[in-house]
Amino acid sequence: MHDVIVLGAGAAGLMAGIEAARRGRRVLVLDHARAPGEKIRISGGGRCNFTNLQIAPERFLSQNPRFALSALRRYTQHDFIARIDRAGIAWHEKTLGQLFCDGSARQVVDMLLRDLAEAGGELRLGVTISGLRPGFTVDTGDGPLDARSVVVATGGKSIPKMGATGLGYDIARAFGLDVIEPRPALVPLTFSDQQRDAMQALAGVSVQARVGLKDAKIAFDEGLLFTHRGLSGPSILQISSYWREGQAIEVDLAAGRDLAQEAQAARSEKGARELANALDLPEKLARSVTERAGLSGKLATQSKAALQKLGDAVHRWQLVPNGTEGWRTAEVTLGGVDTRALDAKTMQARGVPGLYFVGEVVDVTGWLGGYNFQWAWSSGWAAGQAA
Repeated sequence: MHDVIVLGAGAAGLMAGIEAARRGRRVLVLDHARAPGEKIRISGGGRCNFTNLQIAPERFLSQNPRFALSALRRYTQHDFIARIDRAGIAWHEKTLGQLFCDGSARQVVDMLLRDLAEAGGELRLGVTISGLRPGFTVDTGDGPLDARSVVVATGGKSIPKMGATGLGYDIARAFGLDVIEPRPALVPLTFSDQQRDAMQALAGVSVQARVGLKDAKIAFDEGLLFTHRGLSGPSILQISSYWREGQAIEVDLAAGRDLAQEAQAARSEKGARELANALDLPEKLARSVTERAGLSGKLATQSKAALQKLGDAVHRWQLVPNGTEGWRTAEVTLGGVDTRALDAKTMQARGVPGLYFVGEVVDVTGWLGGYNFQWAWSSGWAAGQAA
């Protein structure tokens, strides 16, 4: 009999196991994978974007946006940074408050494994988990395991090639908890054949862009990348978490500039150039924009109205995605275990003492840039104080 069994050896599961073991609990962390913390290892291009300096509750999506506030306030980004510092892991800040390891993300995984071992927790990998029975009995391929408390940290459905499953949702439903329908988040957007054909010609072109939902207040100023399948890059991944089928997105391909005014001012110097060649944009993109605006000829021959039309094509490009690339490339899962069924302080299921849900399996999804890791650290820490 274990005091606590943690299902999942990812960021949230390891954190919960460490904290529970530090309280003297007999802890067993289980995972079907052959290696722990795989999402940590591959994140941030192998350098792990482990948190963000700008953590704020409004940067997390949920049916109850304030649910995450308790855990995030009680275990902050600064608490995790201190943990990284104590482990001697060098790090740096990139854009928008994002913190990365100077070296390999494996350092973060090793730190967590070392902390778990030093606290007396046990880790078992390659264990198939088929379900959880009241009591609590965890059914595994190696036989049943009993525990006084169970922390479900099985993650969401994103990146199935790493073994992601819906096990956590199945456990929640089996114990009478509601699940907000999961959907891919932080994922590239796809488009109809005609739009996609135009984008394929621009594949590989990247710009700083502002991407938002038409007639909505939310927008992101970050990189945008044209791909053979549609649009990607940080700005697109960010808006994908808010986008719903049938909605139009509005793209500003030259955020912070006024292309119409720039073109007007350049008439005297660049008037003899073809319009596309006179624009300070990547060549392929400039030609695509002028074609979409229905403009051609030399810059000097363009009327003020024509240049305004050009500006609209650059700064107010509206298009309707027909979907996303789905779970295969989604970085995280939107939706999950309904937070109304959980205690915000402890992450314990209401009405099911001893059952906890943490990390991505819960209906809390952060922005791109270290927010989801911080939710894993904070929620795992909170459950570890109580399990």
